[in-house]
Amino acid sequence: MQIQKLQSMISESSNIVFFGGAGVSTESNIPDFRSENGIYQTKKKYGYPPEYLLSHNFFMENTEVFYDYYKANLIHKDAKPNAAHLALAKLEETGKLKAVITQNIDGLHQMAGSKEVLELHGSVHRNYCLKCKKTYNLQYILNSRGVPKCSECGGIVRPDVVLYNEMLDQNILNKSIEYIYQADMLIVGGTSLVVYPAAGLIEYYRGNKLVLINKDATPYDSKADLVIHDSIGKVFSSLSF
Repeated sequence: MQIQKLQSMISESSNIVFFGGAGVSTESNIPDFRSENGIYQTKKKYGYPPEYLLSHNFFMENTEVFYDYYKANLIHKDAKPNAAHLALAKLEETGKLKAVITQNIDGLHQMAGSKEVLELHGSVHRNYCLKCKKTYNLQYILNSRGVPKCSECGGIVRPDVVLYNEMLDQNILNKSIEYIYQADMLIVGGTSLVVYPAAGLIEYYRGNKLVLINKDATPYDSKADLVIHDSIGKVFSSLSF
């Protein structure tokens, strides 16, 4: 019944926005952060909590250790798009889905074929020199030993991802708010909706088709028009566009 209702809501909509979190990529074998087997629970060898290891201050003060942790835990170069990524790209092709807003940094939405992807937390595929701003791809980071250095000026190359204690890109945030505000349907998937300011984006939705798809309950379940506690890949595999 829930899948039928979701299918019907999609059929009735013409301006859909999808907002997703780590749960969208777990079916591509990318661990999330807060679940039982997430990054926060399983990585103890560094002697620091992951929030500190992935912070702006730690990057600046312990760059080599940062990169050791970052390469081992946040880069999954063999990951492939799963059913959810592929279904969203297909829904975009129909013209109904206007944008994918994601908290993920893995680039799998683009790999699946999605065109309008707003990456709130950046991407591991983009990197730049702190001195001269020369850009580098992911392979350059993977091929570097220790701290990646700029081939032009020798400066430190950093990933274009939002670290703890850093602000989200205001342009991307504003564009995400605009998409959500104008949407006639908002599908939120694979996110616990506890990380702000990203979780607060849901407050800008003004329509009557708020759908939450997540394995566990979220603080916004009571406000949703449809709640499905299941795997997002499984749910999207059951739909037809």
